[in-house]
Amino acid sequence: MNKVSRLLIRFVFTAAILVVPALGLASATERPDEETRLLLKDTIEKANSFKDRFEAEVWLVDMDKRLSRYVEDPEERLKILHLVHTESYRFELKPEMVLAVMHVESLFDRYAVSRVGAQGLMQVMPFWKEEIGTNNDNLTDVATNIRYGCAILKTYLKREQGNMMRALARYNGSVGKTWYPERVFNAWERYWFVKY
Repeated sequence: MNKVSRLLIRFVFTAAILVVPALGLASATERPDEETRLLLKDTIEKANSFKDRFEAEVWLVDMDKRLSRYVEDPEERLKILHLVHTESYRFELKPEMVLAVMHVESLFDRYAVSRVGAQGLMQVMPFWKEEIGTNNDNLTDVATNIRYGCAILKTYLKREQGNMMRALARYNGSVGKTWYPERVFNAWERYWFVKY
């Protein structure tokens, strides 16, 4: 990203922070309270999967607002976002796509259990504990679930030679069908897509 682009993004971000609260919009666009600001600052300082502090701040502030409609607790939201970005970076996935998978799989309910036994934010099947972890792993633990989910998605993406549609169908167990990947892509485009 060149210097002019970074300055433009910084200007727009600063203007948004100053203008939005003055408009008296709904709580989703109001300035965060003191607790949230402190948590956000701490998360930004600990984030090492970003190119720089500015990128971390822009992404985390943006995604925190988006995720607030699904996860009420600011500490849990920022924990999820930090882990999503860290594990996405580790497994070379787009963090926004991982958020879209969570959106479709569990609507961000860390305790979600499907009718077939998949668990947690990314709805990981328990048999994966024997494949990539240990039987003692807790799939409702946010860090464990996100790490497993990203590892599984990356494995399927490699198997499908980079084709995300087919990788998502494998992730869901609906190989040869497009309904699940379409739901994930729709969630990504509607709720999690970023242009910056």
